[in-house]
Amino acid sequence: MDNTVRSATELLWSALGGDPALVHRVAYGGPSGLLPARLPVMDLARATVAVAGLAAVERAGLTGPVRVDDGAVATAFVSERHLRVDGRAPVSFAPLSRFWRAADGWVRTHANYPHHREALLAALGVPSGSVEAVAAAIAERTAQEAETAVYGAGGLAVALRTPEEWAASEQGREVAARPLLTRERLDEAAPRKRSGRLRVLDLTRVIAGPVATRTLALLGADVLRIDPPGNPELPDQHADTDVGKRTAALDLERPSDRRTFGELLDAADVLVTGYRPGALDRFGLDRPGLVVARLSAWGDYGPWGGRRGFDSLVQVATGIAAVEGSADEPGALPAQALDHGTGYLLAAAVLRSLTEQDRDGGTRRVRLALAQTGHWLTHALPRYDPERYLTETEGPLGRLRHALSPVAYEGGPAGWSRPPGVPGGDDPAWVTA
Repeated sequence: MDNTVRSATELLWSALGGDPALVHRVAYGGPSGLLPARLPVMDLARATVAVAGLAAVERAGLTGPVRVDDGAVATAFVSERHLRVDGRAPVSFAPLSRFWRAADGWVRTHANYPHHREALLAALGVPSGSVEAVAAAIAERTAQEAETAVYGAGGLAVALRTPEEWAASEQGREVAARPLLTRERLDEAAPRKRSGRLRVLDLTRVIAGPVATRTLALLGADVLRIDPPGNPELPDQHADTDVGKRTAALDLERPSDRRTFGELLDAADVLVTGYRPGALDRFGLDRPGLVVARLSAWGDYGPWGGRRGFDSLVQVATGIAAVEGSADEPGALPAQALDHGTGYLLAAAVLRSLTEQDRDGGTRRVRLALAQTGHWLTHALPRYDPERYLTETEGPLGRLRHALSPVAYEGGPAGWSRPPGVPGGDDPAWVTA
């Protein structure tokens, strides 16, 4: 475990431009066997938390170890499931956010927000909104037809794809051609004069962005989250991911609120956005000396660059749900790991940008996408493949596929000297030569 996760941490820390000598400070421990999956989810979780810790101690000038406890990591990656509000368990997914059988496969929808639910129903021509009615409407369409219709109406639906189908798609090729994250220095602007606590303006939604800014709040930043007045965050997600922050409502279409927002931005050190690419550009977010962190579902490129998306949908499109499922139905990761992992990686990217900015100046921009994190999970992290530990042997019983022995050492045998024979077919005597 330690070598695998340390390699993953080194890869992430290198992508963040960190000093390789700092990686040895990370100490891993805690209970094993958490977040079980076919894909190496726990390694993703450990490594993203580790680099967030490394970036924090680097910025603070501390020399002590960064502790990564598997129990704490696994619990945090499903924090929304452990939340209780006066003893009440949270609502994770609305009834219409689920997998559906289409005429030729599967579709996953996301309808937690009222406007996404309304768009889904409008696209399908279903006025009642019952599960049975939506199921019947999707069953009449191919998965691709349902995806196209719902996205065209402003809703969220994704057809299940295999990893091979995603890799062959235009968006899949665009994702594969790009690095896990992008870090840019845009100019030679001087660093902003810090006014005590780090000021972070938070324009994010759902899990990944809020996890990043929740982490920055933990480290002492003054995080101010802004939401539109008529579309607040879902209550349980707010309770889980907005700890440590302050929240406010501003209507950026209203001139007075736009002025207030501009004043906040002028005094901020960091801006974190989590809306679909281009959605906020008209509000003039560029400021010299700012660190801007942009998060999206699919990236800001390719035919899906302007699409909305969530962790559950990215899993379905990129083939993760197919890998984690069976021949009968799709599956899912044991946590919304793309969200949480990208959130901690985003926090690390912000902290590293601030550290470099303090030293060298320059307006800084970092960009991350859930689909990029998904690509890293499925392609860059070592994955358990039983085929590596199997062999084939010809013998009296035919051609056998069987497991290699786990007992191995330098100079030891590579395998057994003979295959199994026919039961009872050998002489009852010792081999003499």
